[in-house]
Amino acid sequence: MKNRLLSLTLLLTILFYGIAGYHFLTGWHPIVMMFIAIILGLVINILVYGTLNVLGKSLKQISLHSITAVLSAVIVFIILKCIGFGWPTLFYTCIIVLGILLCIALYQFQLKRNLLNGAFLLILLGGTGYVLFALANSGSDPYEKEVPLAFAHDNSFPPKPVPIQNPAAPDAFTVQTFTYGSGTDAQREEFSTGVKFKTTTVDGSLLIPDWKDKKKKWRERYWGFGAENFPLNGRVYMPEGDGPFPITLIVHGNHSMIDYSDDGYGYLGNLLASRGIIAVSVDENFLNGHWSGDFRGKEMPARAWLLLKHLEQWRTWNNQEGHELFQKVDLDNIMLVGHSRGGEAVSIAAAYNPLPYFPDQALEKFNFNFGIKGVVALAPTDYRYDRKIILNNINFLSIQGSYDADEVSFWGMRPYRRLQYTDSISRFKAGVYIHHANHGQFNSTWGNSDFGAPSKWLLNLNPLLKEVQQQEAAKVFISSFAEATLKNREEYHAIFKNVSVAKQWLPVEHYLTSFESSNFHTIADFEADIDITTAKDSAKIIATNMALWKEQNLPTRDEGSQENNAVILGWDYENATNSSDKARYEILLSAADSIPFRNTTSLQFTLGAGNHEWLDFNLTDEQKEAKEDAEEREVPQLDFTIQLTDKTGQTSMVKVSNIKGITKPLKTRFTKFGFLDKEMIGEDWEVQLQTFHIPLKAFSAANSTLKVDEITTITFIFDQTDYGVVVLDEIGVSGD
Repeated sequence: MKNRLLSLTLLLTILFYGIAGYHFLTGWHPIVMMFIAIILGLVINILVYGTLNVLGKSLKQISLHSITAVLSAVIVFIILKCIGFGWPTLFYTCIIVLGILLCIALYQFQLKRNLLNGAFLLILLGGTGYVLFALANSGSDPYEKEVPLAFAHDNSFPPKPVPIQNPAAPDAFTVQTFTYGSGTDAQREEFSTGVKFKTTTVDGSLLIPDWKDKKKKWRERYWGFGAENFPLNGRVYMPEGDGPFPITLIVHGNHSMIDYSDDGYGYLGNLLASRGIIAVSVDENFLNGHWSGDFRGKEMPARAWLLLKHLEQWRTWNNQEGHELFQKVDLDNIMLVGHSRGGEAVSIAAAYNPLPYFPDQALEKFNFNFGIKGVVALAPTDYRYDRKIILNNINFLSIQGSYDADEVSFWGMRPYRRLQYTDSISRFKAGVYIHHANHGQFNSTWGNSDFGAPSKWLLNLNPLLKEVQQQEAAKVFISSFAEATLKNREEYHAIFKNVSVAKQWLPVEHYLTSFESSNFHTIADFEADIDITTAKDSAKIIATNMALWKEQNLPTRDEGSQENNAVILGWDYENATNSSDKARYEILLSAADSIPFRNTTSLQFTLGAGNHEWLDFNLTDEQKEAKEDAEEREVPQLDFTIQLTDKTGQTSMVKVSNIKGITKPLKTRFTKFGFLDKEMIGEDWEVQLQTFHIPLKAFSAANSTLKVDEITTITFIFDQTDYGVVVLDEIGVSGD
């Protein structure tokens, strides 16, 4: 009887160490790793058990075997947590406590079968069953009824029809696929005997000095090469025809280096090639994470540099008379697409492109200067590289999912806002936030779990878009960007300005889109100073009857920074003494701000819903007590009016909802256990802004006497709901 607890803990050791070993990728067969992990766990358990027996002989009041069995189980599972399980500490602790209590309950019930022990055992069996059931099912969406159905809003001023076809539909070009590479890849046939064109290797040792110690030893043993001879491996999707064709390089992000990632973008490669754009999915798996170590961002320069070396190889082929690829490529028409860490790498590559030297080690000379016209960052990082990249004079697109459990915030909007336009060439930048999209499904081999086993069992997968839906949305936006960037088809801008233009091609879902052209003139962006009464070019700001008015840096859901200041405006007529006086936020334009209205077509600003609970700080004690007794206020469907005033005093008003609806906060539940979200992810939402383009013709239609080229005041009047909070930013005018 005394050894039953030990037997039970040994069984739990076999179970959990076996699971951890099976999913511990080393390149060996998972079954082999499972048995190795089980043997390791049993050895640890027996050693700890024996050690505690020796140390615990003085504890005579309680069965020594019971004490040592429990303590050895605790220690052995702490060791397992350190080396094998990525589960959150709180959850893991609860599971181990539950398992130990279950062992004790079984032991007590065997020792003395009475009602109390039986009830204790049944309760623990029920708790264990609940945890196992929750881990096995796909979860649920507790917020699905909080936000109205996407695309349900009927615009009074719908976007002008544009002459475009579905950008996600294949076009007329036949697609040829092949690979190129060193021809000596020890692990992958497609980059060894399967290559169509052989490439030379490149020396990246100055770009990744952290290629050393066990990371160097085990990687070189697996791959057969080191940093001194990185291969240039790529899988090509080629439109058949004479060319020259624009070219797009697609690069994956960080994943297990032996679970290859480069073959996960065929859905994009085939689409782009069918539309007359060469697409190349670049292999950089040898830079990815491995059980021997993760470079943790120190490899970012190498990820970016390798893309430029691939373009260098294409330039060689393109200029080599007699080569099959001679004059096939338009190297003045290049787009870079990157996912995850690759999404940061493409921005770094675009920044490296014009440089004469590697900025981190000038012994590495650069001579690239390719015609990179656009950058697409899919669910990117923006913090791995220790330099803050500021792009100049380039088209830019970033796409992010609200259910991205790997990159939980829209980091791609940080380089979006840092991007600068300094010349007169027409360019644009765009951002797309897709509700219910995750991280991995942008790659067709990564799957719908953004964590590896066993942590992936905690993820709430039920709310996610299906993989085919998420990739269809990606195709619509990336192909639209490519058409506009590489073929100068500006009509595709419309999809980013008002996504309802593309609703017949997109899954029914919420999409928050941002768009800004290089001719945008900023009136207020709240970045210059801490004076909330001033804007750019001496414009003045007046706010009246506001319940909340402040400027602040917007946080991310995990308490980081969006690196963006905005103004937060709230109104509350339910608790006001006189609700007939509507809250107003007015911008009094200077003469310099009035001039751009003469050559523009739209008033433009970015806007997002805030949390109406932010208004509570302003309540009196009596109002707070009344609020506690009353039912919780619903999240309002926000709307308000914009008024323009010209120099003669003529005014015209347009409701925001006549142009585009204001989306309610898009909340998320990442895990099946709500209490874990705070530990693993952060808040259940963060402020995400979208761009509103209000055509000046909408104001002219409401009042034909308004002189839209002589506007002196922009007024936001919060007159459509009794209470609410909005986050407002980047107010200006645009001719696009």
